[in-house]
Amino acid sequence: MCVLQIDEEVAKLLALKAQIGGDNVKHQFVLKTAKETLTGKYGEDSKLIYDLKDQGGELLSLRYDLTVPFARYLAMNKITNIKRYHIAKVYRRDNPAMTRGRYREFYQCDFDIAGQYDAMIPDAECLKIVHDILSELDLGDFRIKVNDRRILDGMFAVCGVPDDKFRTICSTVDKLDKMPWEDVRKEMVTEKGLSEEAADQIGEYVSLQGGMELAERLLQDQKMCRSKQACAGLSDIKLLFSYLQLFQVTDKVVFDLSLARGLDYYTGIIYEGVLTQAGVAPGSTEAQNGTPAEESVSVGSVAGGGRYDGLVGMFDPKGRKVPCVGVSIGIERIFSILEQKAEASAEKVRTTEVQVMVASAQKNLLEERLRLLTELWNAGIKAEVMYKKNPKLLSQLQHCEESGIPLVAILGEQELKDGVVKLRVVASREEVDVSRAALVDEIRRRTSQA
Repeated sequence: MCVLQIDEEVAKLLALKAQIGGDNVKHQFVLKTAKETLTGKYGEDSKLIYDLKDQGGELLSLRYDLTVPFARYLAMNKITNIKRYHIAKVYRRDNPAMTRGRYREFYQCDFDIAGQYDAMIPDAECLKIVHDILSELDLGDFRIKVNDRRILDGMFAVCGVPDDKFRTICSTVDKLDKMPWEDVRKEMVTEKGLSEEAADQIGEYVSLQGGMELAERLLQDQKMCRSKQACAGLSDIKLLFSYLQLFQVTDKVVFDLSLARGLDYYTGIIYEGVLTQAGVAPGSTEAQNGTPAEESVSVGSVAGGGRYDGLVGMFDPKGRKVPCVGVSIGIERIFSILEQKAEASAEKVRTTEVQVMVASAQKNLLEERLRLLTELWNAGIKAEVMYKKNPKLLSQLQHCEESGIPLVAILGEQELKDGVVKLRVVASREEVDVSRAALVDEIRRRTSQA
């Protein structure tokens, strides 16, 4: 469903109310919670939500992400245990940047685990999935940054940040992958009203990166030790890294105290996947020296997620919580990188899964082409013909080159007499006569090698 209707369940409840009469406290609770959850859990990014009204004045919104609809689904259906993935469109009232893979309408792929499980086991699996996806796509070198909202909140507390400024300061820290520390500090002090002393203390912590050893060191830190919240988060980071070692992914995972992620619904572990080769991950250059990465391939993070244990309970009339952890993959951003890599290497991007084009070398062979096409289809071969009675051979071959179809099965009068098919490899222009009976096996052999 493309449109997230904030109070679509409420409409049903109001209809029921009209039938039974009187007020219903639970109905009012659902309406209030649904609106607050959508518009109040994205932090400063709430301004990017598309708000709409239909002809009757009913308040609607285009969905900002797939996480909030998923949480609402769990609450509506009283689901307490599920593991799922979801690919769908989301909408952001953002400034588009085509070269960075940033659009107002785009696809995301989410993977989530909901249920009451022992600490950090499902979280580690989510990070393993991010690692495997980015490795399999061969996008280049990458890092998965990890932090914990409890560590951030504890750090803010011991650094002297007032409680009512935690979320707004967190949103500012989240900009460290796009802005140098000097600009982030200036925003904290001049725009957010934080003291310079507190900002400087935060600066000392957010510059730290490492692994399990950093978590151990911070557990001994005199300031951090004063926050039970931070200590709980640091203990979980240690446990997480022990599981990641078993998954053999710690070479790509870094504990980074500058990672904040601006969405307010996160309650524990948070993570973000960024590319680190030159010109791709702005976090690896901008945050250190203030110089922007190359605009042509700079896309920022390509994956992100975390734990959101309280979100489902905000949709449940009785406030029943379902612990959840998940990750979102930015499909459009990944495509931007793959397309630019293909253009840079002059590699032809294949736009079809068709394995072979059935072509003819002479006129009046449409029936023979369709007969062979049917044989290939029945054998499970992905094949096609041009939708013309007498297409020119050159036009058929050019179509294969443009579409990335690797093979051409050419029929002619002589081939029909000999009971063979001329099989042409589009890339090398190699041609070989193959018996009709052996054609399917030959196509499978050649396409499996490609």
